[in-house]
This record gives sequence, C-alpha cells and structure tokens, in this order.
Amino acid sequence: MHNELKITDMQTLESNKKTTEESTNSNSLNLPDFTTDSYKDAYSRINAIVIEGEQEAHDNYISIATLIPNELDELTKLAKMEMKHKKGFTACGRNLGVVADMEFAKKFFSKLHGNFQIALEKGNLTTCLLIQAILIEAFAISAYNVYIRVADPFAKKITEGVVKDEYLHLNYGQEWLKENLSTCKGELIEANKVNLPLIKKMLDEVADDASILAMDREELMEEFMIAYQDTLMEIGLDNREIARMAMAAIV
Repeated sequence: MHNELKITDMQTLESNKKTTEESTNSNSLNLPDFTTDSYKDAYSRINAIVIEGEQEAHDNYISIATLIPNELDELTKLAKMEMKHKKGFTACGRNLGVVADMEFAKKFFSKLHGNFQIALEKGNLTTCLLIQAILIEAFAISAYNVYIRVADPFAKKITEGVVKDEYLHLNYGQEWLKENLSTCKGELIEANKVNLPLIKKMLDEVADDASILAMDREELMEEFMIAYQDTLMEIGLDNREIARMAMAAIV
C-alpha cells in the first residue's frame, strides 16, 4: 500500500510538472521576441510614455496639494510613490538595452498636461483630480494590466508592484470626488467632455507600437473604459450619467 501511494504521488508530480512545462511553453509562444530591433524601437516610445507618465503624476500630485493644503502629507506620499515607479520603469528599459524616447513622451502628454495646468491656474480642483487621479490612473492601470501578460520577466515583476500602488491613487481621487459630488458634479461632467477624448487619441497614437509589444488596441481601450466606468460608479454617478460621460470617448 505504501509503495502504491509513492507511485501515485510520483505520477501526480510528473503530471503536474508536465502541465507546468506545457503552460510555460505555451506562454513563451505567445510572448514577443524582446531582442528584435522592431520590439526595442517600439519599446523606446512605450517605455518613455510610462516614465513620463509617472513624472507627470508626481508633479500633478504636488500641484494638487497647493489646492488642498490640508492633504499635503497624503499627496506627498502619493507623489513619492510615482517617483519610485519612474525608477522601476527606467530600469526596465535599461534591462532591455533601450533608450527611452522622452521627447516623444513629452509631446504625447502635452495636451493633457496643458489642460491640467489651465485647471490648476483656475483653481479647478475637480478637473485636476479627474485628469490625474481618474483618467491617467485608469489609463495606467488598464495598460499595465494588459502589459503584464506579455512583458519580459524583469518588467513583469516591476509592473505588478506598480499596479498595486496605482489602485491607491485611483482610490484617492475617487474618494474625494465621492465626498464632494453634490458640489462638483457639473464640473466633473464638463471636464470629462474635454479630456476623455484625449485618452482615446493617445491610445490611437501608440496602437502600432503597442501591437509590436503584443498589446491589442481594442483590449487596451476596453480595459480602460471598464476601469473608468467602475470608478464613476464608485464616485456615485448613476448609469445614465456614466453612459453619457462614456460617450465622449467615441465622439
């Protein structure tokens, strides 16, 4: 009986090992070749976008703190997290021997950056939070979740850690807007009309590069819209208001 158990256990171990190997091989087949010139060229722009995105986020949270000084400690903590993410993503590029195209990334964010600065100058906190803590964070989370499935092992580990933090940032903006919805709903809806279409344009702009990294444009947009609409629901908007706001992405 004892020997039978041993044989059964060995068969189970072999079966599990085989399944794991098959799964690993299958996953490998679905991953892009990280060493090709085309991959590295596309990665130079995608990597720059995430590096610049984290820098923008850092700067934006520091700026938001000037509008709500009593939240300075919390916003400073979020900003510091973004700089940690920037270092992580910089290391991802270095690991692949890729130099990030930062000039491209600055142009990529320029319109959203400009809108944030205008809102900041006017003291429009709701618009600032929509752009940074809702739109940009939902954009980042959805892109990172899609990327994790096709990333090289080093970048995958870094990105998984970043995503956990990003949910905290999304939650910060979500909670403030939820608490103040009765007074900020009008501005939220108007700011959405102006800024949500920019996210779609930004996704379209990097669709070809994302595709080379094995990230599907439709999946990226779908993941983003799910994350965005879930956040609007948590803030307290009803289904009709959310549907109306989401329409701005396809106009």
